[in-house]
Amino acid sequence: MDAGGPAPPLFLLAAATATAVLAAAALGWLLLAGGRTAAGPGRRRSASAAPRLPPGSTGLPLIGETLRLIAAYKTPNPEPFIDERVARHGSGVFTTHVFGERTVFSADPAFNRLLLAAEGRAVSCSYPSSIATLLGPRSLLLTAGPAHKRLHSLTLTRLGRPASPPLLAHIDRLVLATMRDWGRHGAPAVRLLDEAKKITFNLTVWQLVSIEPGPWTESVRREYVKLIDGFFSIPFPFAYLLPFTAYGQALKARKKVAGALREVIRKRMDEKAETSGASKNGEDEEKREKKDMVEELLEAEGGSFSVEEMVDFCLSLLVAGYETTSVLMTLAVKFLTETPTALAQLKEEHDNIRGIKGKDQPLEWSDYKSMPFTQCVISETLRVANLISGVFRRANTDIHFKDYVIPKGCKIFASFRAVHLNLEHYENARTFDPWRWQSKNKLQNAEGASLFTPFGGGPRLCPGYELARVVVSVFLHHLVTRFSWEEAEEDRIVFFPTTRTLKGYPINLRRRPDYA
Repeated sequence: MDAGGPAPPLFLLAAATATAVLAAAALGWLLLAGGRTAAGPGRRRSASAAPRLPPGSTGLPLIGETLRLIAAYKTPNPEPFIDERVARHGSGVFTTHVFGERTVFSADPAFNRLLLAAEGRAVSCSYPSSIATLLGPRSLLLTAGPAHKRLHSLTLTRLGRPASPPLLAHIDRLVLATMRDWGRHGAPAVRLLDEAKKITFNLTVWQLVSIEPGPWTESVRREYVKLIDGFFSIPFPFAYLLPFTAYGQALKARKKVAGALREVIRKRMDEKAETSGASKNGEDEEKREKKDMVEELLEAEGGSFSVEEMVDFCLSLLVAGYETTSVLMTLAVKFLTETPTALAQLKEEHDNIRGIKGKDQPLEWSDYKSMPFTQCVISETLRVANLISGVFRRANTDIHFKDYVIPKGCKIFASFRAVHLNLEHYENARTFDPWRWQSKNKLQNAEGASLFTPFGGGPRLCPGYELARVVVSVFLHHLVTRFSWEEAEEDRIVFFPTTRTLKGYPINLRRRPDYA
């Protein structure tokens, strides 16, 4: 998800947004789709010459460096694509040429911060037409200027309050309901990523329209998965006439998901019209906490949102809330399994909380705030896994950085991954080490915070980043206090077209004695 949209489970989150899904999705599209044709960087000029593009190579005619890029991201270690070019050119910003489009890659944290802060002015978001079509023109990810500010503010109102007791209680119930049959009925193995996606999808639906898991949510989820697959397909002309193609299926699925949301929204509009003017027990409707996002939209700005605006907005939050947080949950467990000392410390933290609360008491906000090592684990998982590899921007004007000029119209990719895994910024940067985030570590100061951008930044900072942390924390709490496990089969992380485990991370579970 682009961090510019909502982040992880609704949720950005952070991205989301982001997110919003869709920086990871956008990176997949860089590898799969194409861009506009543009001239490659010119020859390197002398120091006395006029300002120039960052150094780089156009690669082969037409193909550019596309094949090298794809090859790198199909491996468990895609870093060499950026590392080699940074070393070759002596610059954290370099120019390449992929799928017919000149693209400036940035591994420079200062330039990345500039791009994030300049959103809507010097740069704007840039996504393939397939994503724009499938999300809808009024989605949070694709709007800009005042329209984006308006939607971002609404999202923050809803998702930026994870301390809400009803929300925390619902997350607790939903996680426990998903785990209810784990390790029972002679089927000890689960694919953790699949189970995590059930949690994030059902939670997002509940936050949007207050519908509990059941036939409606399952039918929408089946279509939604087809829609997501369309992000990584080629948008053939008249694809809606070719339902056998991935993009054609995605368009059809989009129509069904939008139709389901539209039906719910219209029903809620009718209910609101029937009860208009009748405030229950004299309650101030303006101050009453809204029960879900649709209610927020119906009452925002005097009810000025159209049905289609609400449909696009809800659909984009559904996308942002599904992929990234479920992968974060899965990879946190994978990294902990591979780091027994970290897993032991995490278990101790959560066993202490459970010992104070008793066996079946639901978690409260004070419990969440008593999970400092859990937050270290989540931060380190975000840093190492880089669910949002970076964000794409398009230069709206000539951009001057150091002695370079990036011309108006040029595509730019700000790589968060390259910064997070840089040995100059993090000691043993490519090793999972949650202790690096403990309170006295230098990463907690302003400089360290400026390097760590898992949820993006600037006007498009994922509004659901804190909610994502809460969901993962509740999930890890119930997992480690109720189960022990081991890998059912070897699995590895892949980065093409998005970050995930290749097999969904199958594990064999055993219930701990207190929960057998």
